[in-house]
Amino acid sequence: MTKAKTFCIYCRSKIASFFLAGLIILLVGCTAKPVAVPPLSVAKAPEPILIERQTAQGVVVGEINAANNTQSWKGIPYAKPPVGELRWKEPQPLEKRAIPLKTVKFCAVCPQYVDHDRNPSTPWVIQGDEDCLYLNVWRPNTEENNLPVFFWIHGGGNSIQWPPLSQTDGSIIAGKKKMVVVTTNYRLGPLGFFSHPALRSGKLEDKKTDSGNFALLDLIQALRWVQENIHFFGGDPGNVTIAGESAGAFNIISLMASPLAEGLFHRAISQSGGVRVSTPEKGARHVEEILARLLVKKGKAPDEKAAGVIIKQMSLVEIETYLRSKKPEEFLEVYPEGPAVGMISVPNNFLDGTVLPLDIYGAFEEGKYNKVPVILGTNKEEAKLFLRLDKTFASWTRDGSLFRDPAKAELYNLAAKYQSDGWKVMGVDNIARILRSNAQQPDVYAYQFLWGAGDAGKGVISPPFNILLGCCHAAEIDFVFGTERTAMGGYFFNQKNRLGRIALSEAIMDYWASFARTGNPNREGSGLPIWQPWLNAKSAPKIIILDADFENIKIEMSNKELSNADIEKALKAEPRYKEIKPFWENSRFRTDAKY
Repeated sequence: MTKAKTFCIYCRSKIASFFLAGLIILLVGCTAKPVAVPPLSVAKAPEPILIERQTAQGVVVGEINAANNTQSWKGIPYAKPPVGELRWKEPQPLEKRAIPLKTVKFCAVCPQYVDHDRNPSTPWVIQGDEDCLYLNVWRPNTEENNLPVFFWIHGGGNSIQWPPLSQTDGSIIAGKKKMVVVTTNYRLGPLGFFSHPALRSGKLEDKKTDSGNFALLDLIQALRWVQENIHFFGGDPGNVTIAGESAGAFNIISLMASPLAEGLFHRAISQSGGVRVSTPEKGARHVEEILARLLVKKGKAPDEKAAGVIIKQMSLVEIETYLRSKKPEEFLEVYPEGPAVGMISVPNNFLDGTVLPLDIYGAFEEGKYNKVPVILGTNKEEAKLFLRLDKTFASWTRDGSLFRDPAKAELYNLAAKYQSDGWKVMGVDNIARILRSNAQQPDVYAYQFLWGAGDAGKGVISPPFNILLGCCHAAEIDFVFGTERTAMGGYFFNQKNRLGRIALSEAIMDYWASFARTGNPNREGSGLPIWQPWLNAKSAPKIIILDADFENIKIEMSNKELSNADIEKALKAEPRYKEIKPFWENSRFRTDAKY
């Protein structure tokens, strides 16, 4: 038996400072875990018990986790490394291995910016390996088979991995709820979404590659791996639930729309997602902007305008050759926001006509999509994670006036309310209405997560985070996985709020696992409130409210729904309308926003 490949490393990830200047989203640094050499007087920890599984590509060797009685395999390859000639290509299936592969360590992240030292005064750095198409599997340490499969897609704006898979412990929900949990890497940033005529062959057999949707193709390939192999781990390939948060949830909606994903999954959960897509034309303009920056950085042109003239004189072959000659870090280095904020802006989810339909809303309205039971949800104060970085609010945070001046706090909360309501329309209400208008669509369930929302002085979250973040984007992730510090828990969780949040987490895990098992989140005998499916009829059940106080869950159904028109009507009635209006009009979190 050989050792794991050298590109596999341990990752130790920690959440960066909330007050990092210009931070767009919380990121996690990934650094090699140092090898601890214990003193001679200290006994070594017992060696983990290894466990083998046959797969279609060869034997993988994982381990038994005694702490929570689960089994895990980390860093299993699901496609050939997308390097060399395979960069910006459809992922290729693996060949068979003759030698067992040890899979007990998370592998390198895909190339991205990482907060490596959690020091706000130092820039983010580029880490990762282009050879990054690996996934991780957890299952109960039992003999059970035909277990439901929970396939998690991480968020991070399709440019970073957040929360990092090395920090997203799938063992808790796998063990407690008797599921096989899969988490997966996929290409990010300009390696995951890059669309330009120079990278297209125009041949019929290359339509997938020509789409520029390499990250989506990675996810589809990972789901194919699941179909081929998950039964070796006790999972049921006929019962696969795809779930994701943020960019992962936007990708969930894209997979529902993709004809290439047909039959690869059977249920879908979108946490803080929605429809966010782009066009090949916008992708091409972006590639030329990056190319111009590269030419300037390499001294080939004095400025980007001059570089644009050079690009117009280059043939498509010359452009392709130049782009392929660059290392991943050379691309990332020309995104000015990277060193300061980590996440970079890359057009993604291209409406190419092959991987995705040319009109994604039209496909949903016409019923031309993968019809599966769906959970759609958002958090009550989604926008606070991003809004706090607005120059006005950031200055109030720095001088502390946001927390002392009620008028400033009120404006912040109102701006967050309307932007978050817009996200709910985009990610829940609008999609639910469209899906439920199709007679063949199975049940759609919707939720709004409220834990920590709306109380500046006596809520479950302690100051200053109760005001600054509240029930923000990603606040629900720890509740779904039953973890303490995967996402926001490290800032929000304390002993005082423990009873209530643990009860809410158990309820959410029960709903999610029941949905993964049957397509219905309600489990007979659970004792939980009944989660009714969305109905389009006026005043019919719409969403379940997921909340808790310090000790008990507060879960109930609501018939409230929203549209952009509802939001604008309410906004016009606000006494501070003129102050709030710009935050609504410039919000990215709207159904009608242009991405």
